Amino acid sequence: MVNKNQNLVIGLPMPIELIERRIYVIRGLKVMLDQDLALLYQVETRVLNQAVSRNVSRFPIDFMFKLTPNETKSLRSQFVILEIGRGRHSKYSFYAFTEQGVAMLSSVLRSPRAIAVNIAIMRAFVKLREIMATHKDLARKIEQIQDKQAKQGFKINQFLESLIIFLSHPKNLKRKLVLGLDEL
Repeated sequence: MVNKNQNLVIGLPMPIELIERRIYVIRGLKVMLDQDLALLYQVETRVLNQAVSRNVSRFPIDFMFKLTPNETKSLRSQFVILEIGRGRHSKYSFYAFTEQGVAMLSSVLRSPRAIAVNIAIMRAFVKLREIMATHKDLARKIEQIQDKQAKQGFKINQFLESLIIFLSHPKNLKRKLVLGLDEL
């Protein structure tokens, strides 16, 4: 019997697909933003960032980086992150955490919720890697098929051109009529 909530992580009120939607590609890296992580961990963004700043040595540049003002502005306009009203959004740039940075958060945030969320996030990253690998394999196979079709098409065209040249000679008129190729 299949559980209706099989894609829900135990103790989490959300499917992995919701986590996947919070993984962005910035600077060519798959990352999650501090505000999304805080929402998943059910803590304030400033609390998450304070925990990180108290353990900054655990987060080298390949684990976490601060978005530039232009990247932050782009994200805010692209995803309509801003809410209407005074004080409803941060005036600060976001922090982006790579997969390794999210894993490191589990050593900084030790609540049962943080552990469950980290497990779900790691599964989401793995699922995205599998999907991307599948897409690469499919793209490679399609390219191979297209190459094969192009080669076969070239050979067919060469054959047809040779046939037309062959049948256009007066000596081959009888063969042309037998084959029913009067219009060549």
